[in-house]
Amino acid sequence: MAKGKASKKLDHKADRKVDKKAGTRVGKKAASAATRRLSRHLPRYQGADWLSRTLPTRAEAWTPDDAPGRLQQALAGNVLSWPKRRLFFISDPHADAEAFEASLVASGGVSKTGPGLGDFTLTRPGRKGRFIIGGDCLDKGPSNLAMLRSLQQLIDSGARVTLLAGNHDMRLLMGLMALERQRSPRTEHLFVRMGRKVIPLLQEIHAEYLDDSAEALAGIPSSKVCRRRLLPRDSWFATFPALAEGFMPQGAIDKELARLRKKVGHFEAACDRAGLSLRQVYAAALKLRELFLHPKGEFAWFFQRMCLAHREGAFLFVHAGLDDEVAGIIAAEGVAGLNRRFDRAVVEDPCGFYYGALANTLRTKYRSVDFPLTEPGMARLHEQGIHAVVHGHINLTRGQQWRMRCGMLHLDGDITLDRHSRRKEGLSGPGMGATIIHPAGQVIGISNDYPHARVFDPAHELAAATSRASSPKSKAASS
Repeated sequence: MAKGKASKKLDHKADRKVDKKAGTRVGKKAASAATRRLSRHLPRYQGADWLSRTLPTRAEAWTPDDAPGRLQQALAGNVLSWPKRRLFFISDPHADAEAFEASLVASGGVSKTGPGLGDFTLTRPGRKGRFIIGGDCLDKGPSNLAMLRSLQQLIDSGARVTLLAGNHDMRLLMGLMALERQRSPRTEHLFVRMGRKVIPLLQEIHAEYLDDSAEALAGIPSSKVCRRRLLPRDSWFATFPALAEGFMPQGAIDKELARLRKKVGHFEAACDRAGLSLRQVYAAALKLRELFLHPKGEFAWFFQRMCLAHREGAFLFVHAGLDDEVAGIIAAEGVAGLNRRFDRAVVEDPCGFYYGALANTLRTKYRSVDFPLTEPGMARLHEQGIHAVVHGHINLTRGQQWRMRCGMLHLDGDITLDRHSRRKEGLSGPGMGATIIHPAGQVIGISNDYPHARVFDPAHELAAATSRASSPKSKAASS
């Protein structure tokens, strides 16, 4: 009798092992099927053999963990939430043309045709889609000029390209415009406000367009005069606070004065260490002004094409983020109205623009010092059908991230492309990757710093959740 009971126990134990193995096999098969389904959304990387790094070839599910279900439902259940054509979002290339072109390949919109910069052509998806460059094309990386020429080639190839303003880009524009205008406490500090970050660009301009001969500095005034034209007067520190009271809180004014004292104190010495005299700096600055601001300048298109925001369906694209004032403008005038305000403000009042709510869109990190986005502002955006903000500005080291900020779903798309930033973060080589938003209702995040591509498919996720909720096991568990 005891032997029979022992035998039955062994049989039950064996059955449980069989069930467990069977369950494991079923689980693995289901996971494999899910991976295959998600991986079908990945683009074809054409010409990837020419790249210095590899891109992910498998995909995993990508669900915003803390996003309310109503937001996913809003995206999943409304065809108007999704763009009419495929969107390729690449942000913060920061003067690294190699990383930028590799990211174009990662998007599937471009085929690399050779090892050099500029060796690429549009693919069929690239011809049909839209590239949204999320700002900050300048500063940090190996070559600003190479980056601009790669972007120019993308535009000249016939691609639809939307170029968003970034804070680094606009700093250059403000500085160059200050050189054109009569000196005023509102603008005379804007050139040096770029600080040391502009010096590599000045070096590039000097190396490519100027030289060390006497002819290169013909017509350039003395160092004393150049200093007076490039740096704010000593009296600026006393006069600026009264001018700024109308558009800056006192804490921000104090912080700006401290920042400018430091930049003014260090700028000339930093230029000298880089091998540039103030006369050479001024000559390079005038050449920059010609290249970017003269109607026939090589890079005149760069600021002419720039906009503050772009909308496709439920997705709003900006460089950094939003606040209540900008949300109100969008609610009243639409994104087109916001961009018209941007165009006017930059020309008519660079100082008011740079320290106001419009430029907050370029630099906010939702800190206490930034213009706030509160529930009323978020509600206005939701009323307009905007449910997700896609942006760069905050560099990430493990690919794109979904975050809830101030009740609004944000997709952070700055994946640290340029080599300068990557060295500081302990990452090797150039970065590469892109965020793809598909008309069929998926968002795909690709980065060479994350082993898998990630696919957000809200319609499928909601259908799967509904199926799980209605399954017999789920009903039994809830009863």
